[in-house]
Parts: sequence; structure tokens; C-alpha cells
Amino acid sequence: MKDPDKKIPEFKREESWRYKRIKANWRKPKGIDNKMRLQFKGWPPIVKIGYRKSKKVRGLHPSGLLEVLVNNVKELEPLNPSQHAVRISGKLGLRKKLEILKEARKKGLRVLNAPAKVKS
Repeated sequence: MKDPDKKIPEFKREESWRYKRIKANWRKPKGIDNKMRLQFKGWPPIVKIGYRKSKKVRGLHPSGLLEVLVNNVKELEPLNPSQHAVRISGKLGLRKKLEILKEARKKGLRVLNAPAKVKS
């Protein structure tokens, strides 16, 4: 079994470090003589199933909490502060975001994307 603390590499698109026009977003290398596809030494790793995380931590926020998208105050009721982290929907206006933020802080829930006007 692999070490769970081992970091997953940052998978980059081939040659993205060489050319400005190519973004680093992952794309599978498919060329016939592609060094990255052939997994040559000195080239970045490609995405493989062996890098997958364990089932316990898959889909969790890096803080270890389960991320929940919230659209209104009612959706905060069943949440548990020790298990859930709140992400406020971007479709809402500032007034509703502030209402949700206020209620979440009362319950002791962690808000992952608190509105910028409140942070400063």
C-alpha cells in the first residue's frame, strides 16, 4: 500500500513551461514520439490510477471537512461543524451571502468563501 501522506505531483501539460501560448492545464500526451507519453526519465509524470487518493479522503476539502454548497439559510440546519465546511453559492447577492455568513458563524461552521467585503 502506498504512503497516504505522499504528495500527488502537479500534473502539467507537456511543453507548457516552454511556450507562453500553452496553458498548464492537463492534457493527455498523444504524440507518436512524445517523450512524456513514453514516460522518459526527466519528463514530468502523467496521470495514472496509482496516484488516486484513498476512499476515506477522496472528495474532501484539504481541511478534511466535507464541502457543502449552500443557497439559503435553511440549508445550514442539518450541518455539523465538526464534519462540514460551507461554500456559499456565487449566484446569490451580497445581502443573502451576509445572512448565510452570519448564521454559519453562529453555528460555528467554517465558511470557505466568505464575501470579500466582510473579510477586510
